[in-house]
Amino acid sequence: MKKTTILLLTSLLFTGAGCSDYLDEDTRGLLYGPNVLSTQDGLESALTGAYKGLGNQWSYGFLHPSANAAVLGADDVTTHPASNKADWREFDQFNVSTTNQRSNAVYNGCYKAIQGANNVINNWEKTQGTKATIDIIMGEAHFIRAFSYYWLTRFWGNIPLVLAGEYSDELLTVKKSTPQEVYDLIVADLKIAETNLPNAKRDPGRPNKGAAKAFLADVYLTMAGWPLKQTDKYDLAAAKAKEVIDNASAYGFELLPTFAAVFDNDPASPGTREAVFQISGYLGGSGTANATYGNTTMPGEEGGWDDMFAELNFFRDFPAGPRKDATFRTEFGLGATKIPWQNSLTKHPYYQKWYIKGNIVTSSISLPSVMMRYPHVLTIYAEAKARGTGGPDQAAYDALNKVRLRGWAAGTKALAPADGLTAAQFADEVVQERAWEFACERTRWFDLVRLERVEEANAKKSADDLQPIKPIVKANYWFPLPYTDTSINPNLNQ
Repeated sequence: MKKTTILLLTSLLFTGAGCSDYLDEDTRGLLYGPNVLSTQDGLESALTGAYKGLGNQWSYGFLHPSANAAVLGADDVTTHPASNKADWREFDQFNVSTTNQRSNAVYNGCYKAIQGANNVINNWEKTQGTKATIDIIMGEAHFIRAFSYYWLTRFWGNIPLVLAGEYSDELLTVKKSTPQEVYDLIVADLKIAETNLPNAKRDPGRPNKGAAKAFLADVYLTMAGWPLKQTDKYDLAAAKAKEVIDNASAYGFELLPTFAAVFDNDPASPGTREAVFQISGYLGGSGTANATYGNTTMPGEEGGWDDMFAELNFFRDFPAGPRKDATFRTEFGLGATKIPWQNSLTKHPYYQKWYIKGNIVTSSISLPSVMMRYPHVLTIYAEAKARGTGGPDQAAYDALNKVRLRGWAAGTKALAPADGLTAAQFADEVVQERAWEFACERTRWFDLVRLERVEEANAKKSADDLQPIKPIVKANYWFPLPYTDTSINPNLNQ
């Protein structure tokens, strides 16, 4: 039977999801409706449903590598030129189909999360309970909705903007909204979230006030670039990022002393203080384990699936130092015998970042998908300050150097205003630093898009990497909406 993704807005049955108590609760059998949502427990269950959309292994959300596949149009990650990686190759070759299972998994998960968030947002004022807790639940719902729409509009551009929490026939004819309309809602939601969320996270898999501010800074940075090009947002991005930096300890954020510690990837750990927002995985729950680690990023020589690995020129140009050592795996073999990447089947280095501690070969693990790290905030401030009023200040240099000096080789000189960089040159230094710092972390693609550098980056690919199958145009910056939606709603084809 045909149905659109947005028809997920029908009554949904919940199952617990996540790595901590708030998502371990078994909420099966609870239906959305005014009677359930009039209680604080019912409202919390609706919020659980929203989180469930962000994390379901293989089906939807971000607890599997679909979002990583969808950003292969950047210059840091590629995939196997043959094998069963057709869905992956579509992104790297700029030929994404309407039936691509990777991008559609993100699309489905985000709209499922939006449905749950809408139920909370549309009903919290009628809920009986502790006002302080209800306000936090409402704040988290606004954050989840903003987070979901942010991913949707960056990937698909003009998208259905759905504010209903329950199904109605009107959803069958919903029209696409412009990025401006979507960003207006995202900003409004994040402002509500930062007002209502506490400084401390309720647990590692939830946002706090600092996370809302950090994402608002990132949203402003994106709005300043393509497609909106609202350059006045650079000042807003810098100011909001500075709020997070100045209050990092209160929000529980810090830059870990070593880059390797960020990717220790110990399944026994719930995460690190470098995570601004993460989606927790839980091996013991149905559909809640994380499949982004292990098999998907390992070579066939180690029992892996060869899904994603480093592009050659990106690896070659990556500055030597502890960050490069912790980012890449360049010798393969789980036993005593090792082979260099040049002699491997794919002849590419792989990303050490996604290996599990102990080199465990599996696709199900209790590790989080970290959606933003504290270095994002530092580099957002540095770049936005450089592109905004007055250019980079000493605080911008300090923010960049904290990230840069942790990653580069010992003895690397800190950048300083005395070096004579123009504001534009300094901003470019930040963008390049983000490329190194967040390699294979679903960041580089969005930087290239907002700065309109997708074409330039792909023109510099190694001849031994996958190439675009036709000239890249701005239309390739966005994916086509899924066929499951457009085949039923003609308004989404307009």
